[in-house]
Amino acid sequence: MVMKKEKPTGFSELIYKMVEEKIGLIYKKKKIRIFARKVKGFDFFRGLMFCRRENADVLLFDFKNKTDLKIHSCFVFFPFLAVWLDDENKIIQKQIVVPWKVSVSPKRNFKKLIEIPFNKKYYKILKFLDGS
Repeated sequence: MVMKKEKPTGFSELIYKMVEEKIGLIYKKKKIRIFARKVKGFDFFRGLMFCRRENADVLLFDFKNKTDLKIHSCFVFFPFLAVWLDDENKIIQKQIVVPWKVSVSPKRNFKKLIEIPFNKKYYKILKFLDGS
């Protein structure tokens, strides 16, 4: 299910398209639904960089093919949980990424990546997935 939201106005309208997607995950035999902003355009390269912790959204990076792409957290000033998924939305690996980490990658190729910022909005999701 894809739900479209209103575009922001101004300069960011040119590079920012907000499409929220609901993702169903199973973790430790429990189901959870995550609403994530599907990243497109310039945001695909920007990710969580330069975002404020409390305003940051859950981001979904959906690649056309499986990849072994590395991520970084340079210019991300708060920790986030990276969750790598296969093409069936099964969790391959999850890892807490701290600010200014130069290279982070899973052990296997992946199809999707979800970045969940550590903030009050996503406390329950983080607690469920991270167990802390």
